[in-house]
Amino acid sequence: MKVGVHTSIAGALENAARHAKEIGCDTFQMFSANPRGWRSKPLLAGDVARFREVRAAQGLSPLVIHDNYLINLASGDPAIRRKSQEAFRGEIERAVGLGADYLVTHPGSAGETKPSRAIRHCIESLLRAADGLTLNGLVILIENTAGQGSSIGRSFEEVAETLEGARGRLPVGVCVDTAHCFEAGYPIHTAAGLKATLQLLDATVGVKNVKVIHANDSKTDFESHADRHEHIGKGKIGREGFRRIVRHPKLKNIPFICETPVDRPGDDRRNLNTLRRLAG
Repeated sequence: MKVGVHTSIAGALENAARHAKEIGCDTFQMFSANPRGWRSKPLLAGDVARFREVRAAQGLSPLVIHDNYLINLASGDPAIRRKSQEAFRGEIERAVGLGADYLVTHPGSAGETKPSRAIRHCIESLLRAADGLTLNGLVILIENTAGQGSSIGRSFEEVAETLEGARGRLPVGVCVDTAHCFEAGYPIHTAAGLKATLQLLDATVGVKNVKVIHANDSKTDFESHADRHEHIGKGKIGREGFRRIVRHPKLKNIPFICETPVDRPGDDRRNLNTLRRLAG
C-alpha cells in the first residue's frame, strides 16, 4: 500500500517533495500555487526543472495536486464560473508542467441552482478549462464532498454523474475522501457500513475509477455535513474503522494520502505511521 501526506510548497516547489521523502512518504499531494487566490503566476522553467529533478530522485509516485479552494466549476453565476474555468485551466497547465499524475478538484457549489443543473455546469466547466490542452497522462479526479451547504458531490451518484458527463472527452477518475464519506452519511466506521458503502461505490462510481483515497478522520459527527478533518484514529471514524478501511482488499492498491491537521511538529509523520501500523 502506498501512503503519503499533503506537503507544503513554502519556500520552493521542490520542498514539498523533499519533506515527503524525509517523513517516509511513498506518494504525496501538494498545491501548485496559492490555494486561496484567483491569480497565480506562471511557473518559472527553472523552478519546474528543479522540482521534477528532486521528485525523480526521491522516487515518489504518484504525484497528486489539489486545486485552488476558490474554484467553483458548478456555480450558477456565469462570472464566477468563467473565473473558475480560467483558474482551473491554470491548474491543469501547472500540473502538466510539473509532471503530476492526478489533479483533484471538488465539483463545486450549486448555490440557488438545482443540483442537476449545477452538475451540468461542472461538466461543462471541466471541458472548457481543458479545451485544446495536451494533458500528457494527467488525470482529473472528482472528489466527493461532505455535503456542506449547497455543495454537489455529496453522494456517489452525483460524483458518478459528473464522471460520466466528462468521460470520453477528458481523462477523469475519482478521489474518495473518508471524512467526507462519513460526514455525508456513509457509515464507513462500522464493518457492515463499510461493506454497504463499498458496494454502492462500486455500483455507481466503480471502484476501478477510484485513483486516490484521502485518508482523513472526522472531527464532526456522522452525517454532520461539516468538513472537519482529524488525526487518523482520533476522530469519529476511529482506529478500528480505519483498520478495516486500509485492510480492505478492494482498496489495498489505491494510494492513501492524509490531509490531517498539523497541530504540532511531526503530526504528518505520526499520521503516516498510524496508517501503516493499521494496515499491518
